Amino acid sequence: MSTPLTDATALLAKLVSFDTTSAKTNLPCAEFIRDYLAGHGVEATLLPSDDGIHANLFATIGPPGDGGIALSGHMDVVPVAGQPWETDPFVMTERDGLLYGRGTCDMKGYLACVLALVPEMKRRELKQPLYIVFSYDEEVGCTGVKPMIAEFGKTLPTPGIVLVGEPTLMTVVDAHKGGYRFRTEITGQAAHSSKPQLGASAIFAAADLAMELRRIEERFKSRSFNKRFDPPYSSISIGAIKGGVAHNIIPPFCEMSWGIRALPGLDIPALVKEFDDYAQNVVLPPMRAISDDCAIVTTPTGVLPAFTSGDNSPATSLALRLMEQNETFAVAYGTEASHFQSAGSSSVVCGPGSIDQAHQANEFVAVAELDRCLSYLTRVIDTAST
Repeated sequence: MSTPLTDATALLAKLVSFDTTSAKTNLPCAEFIRDYLAGHGVEATLLPSDDGIHANLFATIGPPGDGGIALSGHMDVVPVAGQPWETDPFVMTERDGLLYGRGTCDMKGYLACVLALVPEMKRRELKQPLYIVFSYDEEVGCTGVKPMIAEFGKTLPTPGIVLVGEPTLMTVVDAHKGGYRFRTEITGQAAHSSKPQLGASAIFAAADLAMELRRIEERFKSRSFNKRFDPPYSSISIGAIKGGVAHNIIPPFCEMSWGIRALPGLDIPALVKEFDDYAQNVVLPPMRAISDDCAIVTTPTGVLPAFTSGDNSPATSLALRLMEQNETFAVAYGTEASHFQSAGSSSVVCGPGSIDQAHQANEFVAVAELDRCLSYLTRVIDTAST
């Protein structure tokens, strides 16, 4: 006999089978969801990206118009390359009450729960609309959701409340750090490695700049603290350094990708200026003594604002009531909630699974977590029906 849990499990297996790694198209997945909704009498709108290889999905169940409650999640997943998976990451595998596969936790488990309850949404006489809001490219900087939000109040209704289903172990998250990404490009001067005095090493310069970022983070650890977050300070990471030509050539170019997980309130422009002042006034002058062509240029490549739901938040109050909880939490990872909140939709984060499983080999979500999520979403439907 079909139940919401068996339906959600089957839907999750189907969603996992689509390789929606951000660099690839998500259209087959989006089209499957659109057709599934159509089979239940729900019309969904696909909002394609400029290049036509991705699409957001927006659907309304219940009375039309602004207000109502949006159920928000992203369809894309992170890559599996280089990870030691024990099973095929795009074939969901159940073992000991755990469902393994890429995206089971982050965050197709939530999408499956939402879709499994569409028949129940259609059966009820909803007094306010429920929106299904699924995005692309969340994992590469929330780039997909932004153009969809830009249509709120124009071609799309504006939700009053947005429930973002990122993995929180079904606890209520009302704040998260901001995420800011940068690329620093260093132009040095090539020379034979036997004559280093004739060259300016872009890699040595990158090493100096990396250590400056490390020093800034150490200062954050000692001066900037918020115990709601883990870690309780703004953290800095360097994701990639690329440069050099050969072992016997002083490297003329190096590129460093780095980012900040920022506590709410951190002055990002001041931090970037501090870093750039060090680059221009300390690292660059010795290089310019070799060649006027040497340069250090830092460019922002991604911005995710920090999120706080605010005092007396309708979304947070609703989630706490539906989950029968009286405590909220803050997390270090970012979500689309900050963009919805900035657009005027009261937002909160609550979803199945643990972030500790996300982006890992052998990613999984517990069946029990899906069951809790289904109960939560059923109470959302109750709210929209009264």
